[in-house]
Amino acid sequence: MAKGKAKGQKGRKITLKVAKNSIRICLDGARRLDLSHMGITTFPKCILKLADVDELDLSRNMLKKIPSSIEKFEKLRWLDLHSNQLEDLPEAIGTLQNLFYLNISNNKLTTKNLPENLNLLKNLRILNMGLNCLDSIPTTLGALKELKEIGLFDNALTIIPNSVKNLPNLKKLNTERNPFPDSKQEEEADSIKRVETLHLVQEKDLCSSCLKMCQDEKDKLNKLQNVPPSPAKKPSFPLLLTPNSSAKDNEEEWRLREKHP
Repeated sequence: MAKGKAKGQKGRKITLKVAKNSIRICLDGARRLDLSHMGITTFPKCILKLADVDELDLSRNMLKKIPSSIEKFEKLRWLDLHSNQLEDLPEAIGTLQNLFYLNISNNKLTTKNLPENLNLLKNLRILNMGLNCLDSIPTTLGALKELKEIGLFDNALTIIPNSVKNLPNLKKLNTERNPFPDSKQEEEADSIKRVETLHLVQEKDLCSSCLKMCQDEKDKLNKLQNVPPSPAKKPSFPLLLTPNSSAKDNEEEWRLREKHP
C-alpha cells in the first residue's frame, strides 16, 4: 500500500532559474527580486546566490520563518515580507544597515518575538508592523531617528511609547483599530498624520465662495471673542491652511520617493 503524503502544506519550489527570471529593474535602476504571491512556504535557499539585489519582495506567500542567512543581503534597501505567516524574525535582520523600507505587516508577530536588533536599522524610513499580534512597542525603536512613517494599525496596543511618538522625523503614525483605554492616545498619534494633510494656499487660488466662507467663519470667531469684526474689505488669507486629500497609498510610490529623501 502506498504511503500517504507527508503532512503539512507543500508550497512551490523556487529554483535558481525561476529566481533569476524574477529579477526586475526598477525605474531608478535598482535590481528587485520579486517572488511575491508564488505560494512559497519555505525560504528558498537558492536566492542566497542573488544576494546582491537591492530589493527583495517575498510578500503574499506562506512563509513561517526567515533564516539568519538573510544577513547575506548586505545591499538590501527594500524588504517586503507582508502577508505571510511569520511568528518571529531573526536577530540577523539588524545587520541590514542599508534598509530604508521594511514591511512585516499582516503576519503573526508578537512583541516578545520581535528581534532586539531591530533598533540597529539606523537608516530605516518606513516601518510597517500593522495587522499583527503586538501588545506593546519596544521603547528601543526610539533609536531609529530616520523613521518617517510607522504602521501599527490592527494590533493589541494600549499605549505608544513617547520615544516612538517623539521621533524627530516622524510624519505619519498609523495606530488605528488598537484597544487604547481612551481615544487620547490615538488622537495624539493621529495628529502627526493630520499635520501632513495641510498645505499653504494663497488667496488667488481660492474661489469667491471659499473666500466668503472663510470670512464668515472669521467673523463668527471674532464675535465669540467679543472682538468687533473688521471693516468690510477684500479678504486676505495669505497663510490659509486647507486640507490636502492626496493620500499616497501606493507602496511603489513610497519606495521611489524614499529612495531619494
